[in-house]
Amino acid sequence: MSHEMELPAFERPQRNGHDGHAANDLGRLSDVPVELAVEIGRTRMTVGETLELRPGSIVVLNRMAGEPVDLLVNGTPIAHGEVVVIDEEFGLRITDVIGGGAAGASTRDDAPEPAQEPAAEAPGTV
Repeated sequence: MSHEMELPAFERPQRNGHDGHAANDLGRLSDVPVELAVEIGRTRMTVGETLELRPGSIVVLNRMAGEPVDLLVNGTPIAHGEVVVIDEEFGLRITDVIGGGAAGASTRDDAPEPAQEPAAEAPGTV
């Protein structure tokens, strides 16, 4: 036997920020941990070449000295910067932020990034 049920209408939250439960409220995500990594370059090797690596071996990367490095969040490039040393620790000074979100982001292996304005630095940032 089948019974017909009447369900209440589902209302989606507004996306324009006028609703207290708006979908674009990123404040709810502020405590979510993410992994940040700095990538200085990449290369491709065969398994045989990789097995031959020893202490003192040199791996040539696809990036020139002095070229900006990538800042990745959970593996996705979000910014470029330059490596700095502060009190014997490495840091990254952000020089530009990659626009377009995850869908528009690409690695340097794929395509060159469009020129961006440098990000404004807050006092005390690295």
